[in-house]
Amino acid sequence: MPEWGELVVGLVVAAGLVGVVVQVLPGAFLVLGAVVVWGVVTGGAVGWTVVAVAVLATAVAQVAKYVLAGRHLQRRGVPGSTIVWGGLLGIVGFFVIPVVGLVIGFLLGVFLAELRRLREAGPAWRATLTALAATGITILVELAGALVATGAWVVGLLAT
Repeated sequence: MPEWGELVVGLVVAAGLVGVVVQVLPGAFLVLGAVVVWGVVTGGAVGWTVVAVAVLATAVAQVAKYVLAGRHLQRRGVPGSTIVWGGLLGIVGFFVIPVVGLVIGFLLGVFLAELRRLREAGPAWRATLTALAATGITILVELAGALVATGAWVVGLLAT
């Protein structure tokens, strides 16, 4: 791959890593897509090994983030429907309040769903914090997978 192509891949990988943290872009898939393009164009044992590592790391992270967050919510007694309500209000918030609306809508949706279910503000707020922690878990796990894919790309880049 020419140097300008590697630069473009690097920029997409960087944008993807930011997207994982900010949660506005499909960050892990941007990283994976860029690394797969590099691996396919580069070819050979190095290119295809990097592709395999990146695909495996991304797939494992995508599954693990839901399993770990689900276990966290289940241990704290927060039902899945609460997260659905938080997600729906998060989507509405995204369009109503620029930049921070997604977070505000999610928190408000979870709090209102739990307030309706539990009938007390204190336990509803604790459930909201639990949901926020579960969201943090998903971000960290997805970031770990994206960083493994990025690391494989960097090692492949140095090996070629």
